[in-house]
This record gives sequence, structure tokens and C-alpha cells, in this order.
Amino acid sequence: MDDLEGKVALVTGASRGVGAATAVALAEAGCDVACAARATESKPQRTAGTLDETVRRVEATGRRGLSIPTNLAVDDDVIAMVAKTQEHFGRLDILINNAAITFIGDLDIPLKRYDLVMQVNLRAPLIAIREAAPLMAAGGGGRIINVSSAAALYPHPSLLAYGISKIGLERLTIDAARQLAPSHIAVNCFRIDIAIASEGFVANTPGADHSNWEPSEVAAEGIVWMTRQPVTYSGHRESMFALRHREGIMASRLANPPTEAPATELFDGLAPALAPDFFEEPYPDDPGGDDPREGAGEGAGKKAGKGQ
Repeated sequence: MDDLEGKVALVTGASRGVGAATAVALAEAGCDVACAARATESKPQRTAGTLDETVRRVEATGRRGLSIPTNLAVDDDVIAMVAKTQEHFGRLDILINNAAITFIGDLDIPLKRYDLVMQVNLRAPLIAIREAAPLMAAGGGGRIINVSSAAALYPHPSLLAYGISKIGLERLTIDAARQLAPSHIAVNCFRIDIAIASEGFVANTPGADHSNWEPSEVAAEGIVWMTRQPVTYSGHRESMFALRHREGIMASRLANPPTEAPATELFDGLAPALAPDFFEEPYPDDPGGDDPREGAGEGAGKKAGKGQ
């Protein structure tokens, strides 16, 4: 799929950050793009960014865009998201499972919030893949990219649920890749292990120095690169840092980019606590998480994790 001209992509979490940047990058590469998230101009979330803004940026490239307001905590919304993409564009070639939420907490995290993180970060991608695969197969094949985080591999303080959901997403990647290979559908994982200054991650880390974090567009370049690979390129869990150095892509926009390679496998042993712990609830009065039907999305769910 080196030539993306005329392909149709569906990107979740597309109202801001890496999702919005990826939607625009795919449009610049020639794709028509369906953008899914909760935040719209009529129903904005507290963190900046809406689907309407992203769709306008997609259409400014000359490609078609589609806004699909979606609550990923609701199974029927996820199913409808895929169906609406197919109905509108007549095909589906690329699925980017980018959306994710987290709530700060470790073993003490309220179970309703834990369940909500799992619903949005792991269950929704499973359902989206299940719904998208037959459509891709009917069109001759496709590409699925699951966006992970360094939090999948290291037990960062306050990110227990988020990290568990992301390592689960990486396992889902390799299982789905094996099952969908006969249908010419490649499934890969893009792990963000370089700090990215997405709106959500910045909101979750008010005490951190954000001056040496890459813009979301750098990560988007790597995701688009993965969609261009041959269908035999499948089942890979790629580190953003390693991919940058191996393929010469995602050039840093920083004066002093990171030079120390992050871990590429799950930490083994008793992990030392990292200090300081910068993660905070940006909206502590937000009731999201008490009810999965109401709490999911970019306002109640807080983007977090190393670079994601």
C-alpha cells in the first residue's frame, strides 16, 4: 500500500493530538479520512480540539473528511463508527486505533474507572478490528495500526490501568495479525516511547518540562509510514525511537532530541519508582468514569503515558 491515493482511513481519537495529526497526514498522503472522537464544536470537551477542526484540516488538503461523533465506551457506537465509514465512502482500507484514556491511580484506582480505561483502550479496538476486517477483506486487504505507549512496558507510577490496557493492545496486535494475514490485512503496533506534546499528555503532566517534547506530527509520520508497508509487514510492535533510527524517518524537531534508547520489552523484576511523578488529574471535579456510558472520551478520559 505504498500508494495511499484514494484509500479510506478511519482514525479514532482524531479530535486532537496524535489522532488529529495522523488524520491530516493520511489526507496529505491521498486518503479520505473518517475522524472519530467525542469532542465536537457543539459538544466540546475541556481539553482543546474537536472533530470539526480536524475534518476542516483534512478537507483543506483536497481530500474528503467525515466527522463521526463516537463514545468508544459504548460497543454499539464502535460498531456504528465502522459502519458509517463504509456507508459514506464505500470502502475501508486503513484503521488507526489511536484513542485512549486514563485516570490517575494504581492499585487504589476505583474499579469503575479501571473498567472504563479497559473499555476504551482495549475492548473498543478489538471491536473495531472485528468490524473492519470483513470490509477490508472484501476490498482486497487493509492495514490496521494500534497505537501503544512506553507505559505498556514500564510500571510508571499512577498509570496502572493505562499500562495494562496498552500491553494488552500489543498482544491483541500480534494475535490479530496472525488471524487476518490470510485476508491480506496487516496489523501492527506503533509504540510512542518519545515524549509527544499532545494536548492530553500536557494536561496530565502540569509539573513537567514540556519544552523538549516532540509535536504530534512527528508521531503521525511514523504511523503513516507503517500503513505504506507491504502486507507481509505484519505482527510488529515497533518502538517509535527505534523506528526513527532504523528507517531514518520522523526527524526530530528539537534542538536536543533524546539519545537514550527506551526499553522495547516488558520490564522484568522489581521496578524502581520514577521521581518525580508528574501525572495529575487535570480535571479532578470531572465525574467521568462513574458511568461508562457517560464518562468516556477526551474530556473525562485523560490522555497519559510516556508520549501518548
